[in-house]
Amino acid sequence: MQLSLIKHQGCATPFLRHLLDFRVYQTRQRSQCCKIACTVIRHRWMKRAPVFCTHNTTNKMISTQADKENIDMSKFPVERIRNFSIIAHIDHGKSTLADRLLELTGAIATTDKNKQVLDKLQVERERGITVKAQTASLFYKYQGQTYLLNLIDTPGHVDFSYEVSRSISACQGVLLIVDANQGIQAQTVANFYLAFEAQLTIIPVINKIDLKNADPERVEKQIEKVFDIPTEECIRISAKLGTNVEQVLQEVVKRLPPGVVANIALFGGYLSKGDRIISAYLGKSYEVNELGLLRPDEHPTDRLYAGQVGYVIAGMKEVKEAQIGDTLYHQKHLVEALPGFKPAKAMVFAGMYPMDQSDYSALRSAVEKLTLNDSSVTVQRDSSLALGAGWRLGFLGLLHMEVFNQRLEQEYNASVIVTAPTVPYKAILSSAKLIKEHGKEEITIVNPAQFPDRSVVKEYLEPMVMGTIITPDDYIGKIMSICLNRRAVQKNMVYIDDHRVMMKYLFPLNEIVVDFYDLLKSMSSGYASFDYEDAGYQPAHVIKMDILLNGKPVEELTTIVHKDRAYSAGKAMCERLQDAIPRQMFEIAVQAAIGSKVIARETIKAYKKNVLAKCYGGDITRKMKLLKKQAEGKKKMRYIGTVQVPKDAFINVLKRKDK
Repeated sequence: MQLSLIKHQGCATPFLRHLLDFRVYQTRQRSQCCKIACTVIRHRWMKRAPVFCTHNTTNKMISTQADKENIDMSKFPVERIRNFSIIAHIDHGKSTLADRLLELTGAIATTDKNKQVLDKLQVERERGITVKAQTASLFYKYQGQTYLLNLIDTPGHVDFSYEVSRSISACQGVLLIVDANQGIQAQTVANFYLAFEAQLTIIPVINKIDLKNADPERVEKQIEKVFDIPTEECIRISAKLGTNVEQVLQEVVKRLPPGVVANIALFGGYLSKGDRIISAYLGKSYEVNELGLLRPDEHPTDRLYAGQVGYVIAGMKEVKEAQIGDTLYHQKHLVEALPGFKPAKAMVFAGMYPMDQSDYSALRSAVEKLTLNDSSVTVQRDSSLALGAGWRLGFLGLLHMEVFNQRLEQEYNASVIVTAPTVPYKAILSSAKLIKEHGKEEITIVNPAQFPDRSVVKEYLEPMVMGTIITPDDYIGKIMSICLNRRAVQKNMVYIDDHRVMMKYLFPLNEIVVDFYDLLKSMSSGYASFDYEDAGYQPAHVIKMDILLNGKPVEELTTIVHKDRAYSAGKAMCERLQDAIPRQMFEIAVQAAIGSKVIARETIKAYKKNVLAKCYGGDITRKMKLLKKQAEGKKKMRYIGTVQVPKDAFINVLKRKDK
């Protein structure tokens, strides 16, 4: 389209300037099956002037209803299906690579706004991490054949390693992403061994080669030394710029074996809408109401065939019925459950209470809804004299707890009080009465207030973890020092290149669950990485420490500590309570006690009236009489008065202390 301009002696007349005063707009028009980008030219001040429109481009929309209905899954035999996961240390570029793969295969349109497409939670986008594993089915054409590639983008943080292991069990291969600048990190090693033990094909991918300080040659040597993978098998890419990402898809097709086991395990035949299936874990029967693919949105299909990854809606009433790694099978065809399944185990417990008890019902509804898509959270009702009704929640780790709390605030506008996190201890009972009461000799304690007395226990057991630390060798001395201070036992130390070392320590879980990771990052200027895995239970000299206010225990502040740490922990808690609790008209004794023995004490002084103000002289006995009378009144008030600990004091005391 062309517009002619009328000029007179080199410049337009005022009238013509107004007449030809146009505005240019860029717009997008959306029709039933198309998305059209247009350039609209409209007159600035004449509303009835004609509008000129030019069509720039026409892009076929990816996710149309017609596409959803026309996917024929029978066209993809097992030989042309590949199931793979993307695994890596946190922040090494898993989600960015997933975005590029979705774009290359046409699952989503190619735009600059595609960032963390598979990360759908607000907390994931804000923190830049993946919390929930996400699945997407991709159609990729290679050498004249169309392949179905089932992609699972997994979390990278240690708290969600169980979800990674179950995602791996649904695949035949993995893309192991390693940052070209940071190199191998602790979670890289952990994820590699998960895939290695599952006997999967591992394709190493070195990401972020576009960075200024990238050193892919050094990272390739690390991979060869630590994982025994030849350097020529590594693929160098930049997921951000899309460099060499096409080669990743080609290698997935060439290197990975055809799909056999999927999220919904289909060894043969097909699964259709209306079929009845049974959970091997619970033994419950369900009817398939809907099934389909994730591309990455839900695309319903009539059937799923062997080797394909998808979703199923089967009328499960609670999220606990959908366990990650469970085996589902046809009602008429009994099978053995797939190996390796175990329910997720909570590693950290904390009490959660509403800021105001009038918000209890709303918070209960929010917790119930949030646990619908997070079956790894355990929920148990709890109550407290100071904080009211609440819950005792179990989490996979501290980050998992923080993410859950943040989602409550963001998605449901809920304000809560979260008590100090604790770990589950075990006790072997010696009392026949208690063994009969519990029905077993060994019990698990998740609430410190329910910790049994030493007189009825043979032995206490505390949870242990095997920790892996990878750090530059400049910080070895500092890191070894803090590990020894946390009662850790060194198991191994090996150099993975000229300047980086990998250390393995056996830690008590209680020593690392709160602030160890932050302290490690601070000690190493942010260069060290940390990962841990469950290492069972070991006997330990742990004791219950009570906090007393004027001789009365405060249940919410009860903690379990190691015998050697009792004094320092009790002293620190008393000092923080002294600062947090407001002064009263009587003196308050803040004490930390083990059984009947007080190990630390701080005193909150009482408000005191100057009873000698009216005495302008005279005998000293008059003044002493007034002071003695005041002291007797304070003593009587202390006996009959109760200390009300305000909720903001609980919040300040239970907050993690920065180090």
